[in-house]
Amino acid sequence: MEDRRIRVLIAKPGMDGHDRGAKVVARALRDAGMEVIYTGLRQTADMIVNAAVQEDVDAIGLSVLSGAHMHYFREVMALLHEKGAADIIVFGGGIIPDQDLPKLDELGVGRVFTPGASTEEAADYLRDAVHKRWQAQGEA
Repeated sequence: MEDRRIRVLIAKPGMDGHDRGAKVVARALRDAGMEVIYTGLRQTADMIVNAAVQEDVDAIGLSVLSGAHMHYFREVMALLHEKGAADIIVFGGGIIPDQDLPKLDELGVGRVFTPGASTEEAADYLRDAVHKRWQAQGEA
């Protein structure tokens, strides 16, 4: 599977209309050799999970600046479990208080990138996490 490209869905859940960071991450991941699907603004958790399953992605990145991160991550994780897609890696970024990071970890969110994190960190994290996922599935 050396020639297989990592497929990542980047989504902006809820009413948050600020998508500059999501677009920067999407472009950086694309430039790092990944296939990126950007869903656009104002997505519901159901729309995000359905797109992820239909597109057969390896990872979902949620960008949340609205303060509703716990709600959206919880919803996305629950829907992934319902649809038998809990092996899809979920990561995020945005304005997320440090005290919520352990709660997101408990939900199964792989990593959260807060302001100041580099796009290289995100690309490196995804390469490592996705290759581990492929190995666990016997695809690597």
